[in-house]
Amino acid sequence: MALTDNIPVVLPDVTMTVRALLVGERIDTKNLEQGSVLAVSPLTIRAGRQGRAVLFRYGVVVLFDVDPMEEHSFLASLERLVTERMDPPEAQEARLYLQPDGEDRVETTGAVVLSEPNPERLQLVADILGKDAVLDHYEHRVAAVFDRIEPLAANLQRRGDFGTEGKELLQQIGGVLLTQQRMVGRVEVLEKPDVLWERPELERFYLRLEDEYELRERSRILDRKLDLIARTSGTLLELTQDRRTMRVEWYIVILIVIEILLSLIDLGLRLRG
Repeated sequence: MALTDNIPVVLPDVTMTVRALLVGERIDTKNLEQGSVLAVSPLTIRAGRQGRAVLFRYGVVVLFDVDPMEEHSFLASLERLVTERMDPPEAQEARLYLQPDGEDRVETTGAVVLSEPNPERLQLVADILGKDAVLDHYEHRVAAVFDRIEPLAANLQRRGDFGTEGKELLQQIGGVLLTQQRMVGRVEVLEKPDVLWERPELERFYLRLEDEYELRERSRILDRKLDLIARTSGTLLELTQDRRTMRVEWYIVILIVIEILLSLIDLGLRLRG
């Protein structure tokens, strides 16, 4: 049902707090599949007294109705399963509104309303929030590299040299390109979750969520920036290689000059003798 600007949005009173946490580079979810599993792909388990947690292998945990003390305890129990743990985790918070026997929807205000908090619906919400958290993390990393590329390009234009910052920037660029590989190989931002194969009637709701968080647009922008960074990296490597080649050529010239001087000295000593 369409909403007009003249009709106020009345949200249900029942709410559910959601927190998406980027806890590390990877979570070994296989060791959790023997416990209190509510659903798989992605893995959904119980957390706290009445909460639920959806875990993604690319390092994100999405918690539903888990209070701060329970969250701390739950995250501590995951530490041994997390690779390259982030301390503290990067967290984002959202709120779901529950309306039994209503319609799953995203209001014009951005509020998300669920007809029931069953595992399938929570998995869809978690999928969106998990991808949003990872994109946000990558966007900040890429922005940091862009902030360093601009003054480097200015130095290159002014002096024809990128100075000592080039090597540090290359290391940072290497980390970002590794991030790109992880994003493509693990996160699959543009892929639809498996639950939609079993519940195709939820696809419209999922697409509305995806549109609300602008996942596709942000992913395309990030891809373009990563492509530019990759080309910048190639240029820096070529310049570094040219400098090394020039340095080696100078070393060779210096060695030849030294050899000629030694030969002349030797010749002079022989003539005196």
